[in-house]
Amino acid sequence: MNRASPEQPQFAVVGCGLIGRKRVLALGKNPPLRYTCDLDAARAADLAKLAPGCVAVTDYRTILADPAVGAVIVATLNASLAPIMLAAVQAGKHVLVEKPGALNAAQLRAVAAAAAATGARVRLGYNHRFHPALLKARELVDAGALGPLMFLRARYGHGARRGYDREWRADPALSGGGELIDQGVHLIDLAGWFLGQFPTVDGHAATYFWDMKVDDNAFLSLRTAAGQTAWLHVSCTEWKNLFSFEIYGRDAKLAIDGLGGSYGTERLSYYRMLPEMGPPETTIFEYPRGDESWAVETKAFVDDIRLGREPSPGLAEGIRTLEIVEEIYRRSGYPVGAAAL
Repeated sequence: MNRASPEQPQFAVVGCGLIGRKRVLALGKNPPLRYTCDLDAARAADLAKLAPGCVAVTDYRTILADPAVGAVIVATLNASLAPIMLAAVQAGKHVLVEKPGALNAAQLRAVAAAAAATGARVRLGYNHRFHPALLKARELVDAGALGPLMFLRARYGHGARRGYDREWRADPALSGGGELIDQGVHLIDLAGWFLGQFPTVDGHAATYFWDMKVDDNAFLSLRTAAGQTAWLHVSCTEWKNLFSFEIYGRDAKLAIDGLGGSYGTERLSYYRMLPEMGPPETTIFEYPRGDESWAVETKAFVDDIRLGREPSPGLAEGIRTLEIVEEIYRRSGYPVGAAAL
């Protein structure tokens, strides 16, 4: 059985759509990109032009058979993520897989078992952790600037577009669900990053507007063993794109608004409670230069391989996130993703 090498590998990308293109641009020229792969040959060829010497193929098994390829970026539709990732890991390739990584947690558990056997590293593509405002928030929390954390509140949503309910995201067989498994997994992942695991899961998903079999809104209340709460709402009936993530400590509060682009300028507000209470001392950080999270995340993946470290977020975090999604869907009467591999 092939065993993944800790040395810097050559890369391949499977899935050459919008996200695959973002991943290739984030990768840059070092390490080199050896293959682009897509069922649409023209799309694979077009993306291959960004990397001199890159070969475009339509069958990902060609990539996995090449010993020069050490790492694979998987950026396909949700239904294809886990099968391709599993095959790559079984071939001893390291993998950066787009969120949510699978249709359900069982698929990720199968990948985790294979990765343990081959030594492959798997990073889940939760790039929001690498936005500058979130990184600064993490820095402040780790420094104790908020004191003990009490709870967090987050909202994330967009207004979709005409015909959204006829796209692949509206087909549970391809997507695994609706807004909760799309944008909602980002909020669940971020909440766990700051508060830890959530043994208590409450909430529901609903379809209010779009003519589809999957959810367009979800409302979650997650609690840690210590009673800290994450109160989350995701929506594709937001109409005006929104990202809001607030972290409350005993001594201060952080408020992150915007993600750049249509979500507005990314901003972190730090509200520090004074001894006399009243209006807090306020510090605002703005990040108008655009989204570099893809590049920062990709560098972290390259470092995972080079240093032989366990990626974070990795399969363990991805499994916990999808377990929460599945619990909400079961409670709400929506089908859980396709059967395990």
